[in-house]
Amino acid sequence: MTDRNNDTTRTRSFMSTMIAIAWSFIGLRRRKDFDEDVAGGFNYVYVIGCALIAVSAFIGVLLTAVHFAVT
Repeated sequence: MTDRNNDTTRTRSFMSTMIAIAWSFIGLRRRKDFDEDVAGGFNYVYVIGCALIAVSAFIGVLLTAVHFAVT
């Protein structure tokens, strides 16, 4: 008999999605994790939300750095 649990993909939680996006954002991602991401398991609402948060934080850091460099 085959185990049916191996065929199903597990969806990630919001925090797990946030961690995966953070590691991907800086370019440090293991091949195994990337393959799991491609296979499924991400909730696309979480991905969009995490990406917006990450981009907003990145822009905020850049604006803060420019503000301190100019003044």
